[in-house]
Amino acid sequence: MKEMNYWNPNDQTFWASRGKSVANQNLWISIPNLLIAFSVWQIWSILSLQLTDAGFPYTTEQVYSLTAIPALTGALVRVFYSIGVTYTGGKTWTVLSTLILLVPVVGISLALQNPETPYSIMALLAALCGFGGGNFASSMAAIGPFFPKSKQGSALGINGGLGNLGVSLAQFLIPLVITIPLFGQLGGPPQTIQTGNDTTELWLQNGALVWIIPIVLFALMAWFGMTNLPLEKPKLSEQLRVFRRKHMYLITILYIMSFGSFIGYSAAFPLLLRGEFPEINGIQLVFIGPLLGALGRPVGGYLADKIGGAKVSIIDIGFMIIGVIGVLIFISENFRSFLGFFLSFLLLFAAGGIANGSIFTMFPIIFGPSESPAAIGLASAIGAFGGFFIPQLFGWSIKNTGDVSSAFYVFVLYYLFCAAIIWIYYARDNAEVPIDSLRTSKPCD
Repeated sequence: MKEMNYWNPNDQTFWASRGKSVANQNLWISIPNLLIAFSVWQIWSILSLQLTDAGFPYTTEQVYSLTAIPALTGALVRVFYSIGVTYTGGKTWTVLSTLILLVPVVGISLALQNPETPYSIMALLAALCGFGGGNFASSMAAIGPFFPKSKQGSALGINGGLGNLGVSLAQFLIPLVITIPLFGQLGGPPQTIQTGNDTTELWLQNGALVWIIPIVLFALMAWFGMTNLPLEKPKLSEQLRVFRRKHMYLITILYIMSFGSFIGYSAAFPLLLRGEFPEINGIQLVFIGPLLGALGRPVGGYLADKIGGAKVSIIDIGFMIIGVIGVLIFISENFRSFLGFFLSFLLLFAAGGIANGSIFTMFPIIFGPSESPAAIGLASAIGAFGGFFIPQLFGWSIKNTGDVSSAFYVFVLYYLFCAAIIWIYYARDNAEVPIDSLRTSKPCD
């Protein structure tokens, strides 16, 4: 796409004549690039399940660490990604950050063909997958300036929500492609899995190889179809001022509640389902939860644009608490029910996704264009740690109490705390930053 010399989406004449078409084109190219990044980020959530059966001499703790390492890396790089994109431009950063994902997927495809691959190599490749998690911060920071303030909630919700579908895509697609010789001799030999008297052949490397063509294709789409906006490059010192703002830390707590819940539950849901209902083979259903969470995100952005992000977020926290209470009821001895447990978790995913979208609309209103990238980077970085800490909290609860109930009680208390923050600082009539009344006016100083 031809580079722009002028950009002001809040100019209604410019938006109608030129801005809207350019913004939408960049949005719809950004989405598949973000989706593939999330898929690469979640590769190990599926591939790690078969490593020991395939002959890799790793301990159980090491295998579980492979699923946690990408979350940690993704969290750490998000701050740098969100700031870096403001200097290179959205198009340039999208191309480079997508192509870099070829390194872990090619490396994993080779490493999985050799059971003697050292664990240190696998851990390094898992860490490199975390760069896919970093793409979220840069993608959201790049797409926001394309749209007028009144439409940013919906645009960011669509970008983030459909991008988050990469989690479900990975959990749905990888179990299918590893069962067939999808790439023939080019894909390498299968691994032999012994289960009792049954022998099965799996091509674990397909779980990485399947992403190579989409990565290259979507990077080319970004190169030829996206735009580097002619925006003033904010000084690093201006962006870092956000770290001295009280609201930076308040919004981070809220983002942990929304996105941290989404990515943490996505990682833990398969283990919880298997642990609570071992008699039911429901692993093929786990992708539905992250799917609803991802689809809920654009809904949250849209509703926030219509009725206000603070109102939507408080309502959704209420539904998240209902979901947690439902899970607690249906894993109890007297009311134990797989269907009730599953539906309660789906409510938790859907409500969390909507809250994720609505809370994200608060960033540009609170921080403005110069500070929003750094604010998004910090909040999304810390929120991504949910992919590590939520499964760890479940493990702690099982170890110390014998079940997962204690972890869910902690979540209820945390959600109530977040609802109180929204009400006190953002939702009530005399709030310090009345988000819903400011969404069509100037950002808060």
